[in-house]
Amino acid sequence: MKAYLSRRYHFSASHRLNSPAYAEERNREVYGKCNNPHGHGHNYTVEVTVSGRVDPVTGMVCNLADLDAFAQKNLLERFDHTNLNELECFAYRVSTTENLSIEVYRIFAGFPGAHLERIHIEETGNNSFDYAGDG
Repeated sequence: MKAYLSRRYHFSASHRLNSPAYAEERNREVYGKCNNPHGHGHNYTVEVTVSGRVDPVTGMVCNLADLDAFAQKNLLERFDHTNLNELECFAYRVSTTENLSIEVYRIFAGFPGAHLERIHIEETGNNSFDYAGDG
């Protein structure tokens, strides 16, 4: 029997939406205020959903302490209070939350304790993004 577990994590980060493929004026047209040369910040909420069989001994899909430790090391320590544009993963990609969702999915796909189903990221009260892999 398969069960699902969703866990939320929070971090703050800044970014500037700017594509090297566009001239300065086109970047302003496409990204608007998000193209501010000084950047802007968000308080992101990341929801990770994993699945698996419920262990008959523990009664859990996975150990929450293991998931939290993985998130602390691989998500929070890496992204919290950073400028996303300065991270290697955004060296050649625009730091949109769509691309952030893909990167966070890639990170949690490496969690050995359960199967990753999807990533949900809330950027603002009005904007949220989901990524469930290429398959």
